[in-house]
Amino acid sequence: MSAARLITAVGVAFCLLELGRAMGIPVPGPITRLLPIATRAPAREAEGVQMRIERALRTTNRRLDASTSERITRAILRCERDQSLDPDLVLAVLLVESSGRPEARSSKGAIGLMQVMPHMFEELQLPGNVAHIEANVEAGCLLLADNMRRLGEERGISAYFWGGSIQGDGYLRRVRSVLATLAQAPQPAVTASDG
Repeated sequence: MSAARLITAVGVAFCLLELGRAMGIPVPGPITRLLPIATRAPAREAEGVQMRIERALRTTNRRLDASTSERITRAILRCERDQSLDPDLVLAVLLVESSGRPEARSSKGAIGLMQVMPHMFEELQLPGNVAHIEANVEAGCLLLADNMRRLGEERGISAYFWGGSIQGDGYLRRVRSVLATLAQAPQPAVTASDG
């Protein structure tokens, strides 16, 4: 069972338990004893995702310190929560765009980890500035999610690079290549005592 399905199942079970309690319906003891056990697995899996993202960032950009790597990771995980984007996809786009370098600037004027153009950042009316890690990743995620909603996954990813006139699938192939590499990377071991 995927983490998302497990989290959903646990969430539904918890809501039903709470609804039952609110309505005065007795909740069987075995169910209430199992709920804390079921909620630990998603927490351990989420911790594993965080560790994997941080490891990929620090492997790609060895100059990243732990604090910056954690900030980037938290921003990527916020994209999953706020934009329903797969964190691996966000990480793959980020690595293709900037190799995990927050200070990256392109010859065309794109800035930061997600290589956001300043005029696009202004259109989004986000707080902060385009060079700020969290604002840059948020802007990139908003643009990527909007592209994918409007154009579908493949064209949406391609449009992130090309804009309105997609000219080939080279960018999409690079993102998919990074995704494949991430999928093959060993998963960090997270033990029950870690969660």
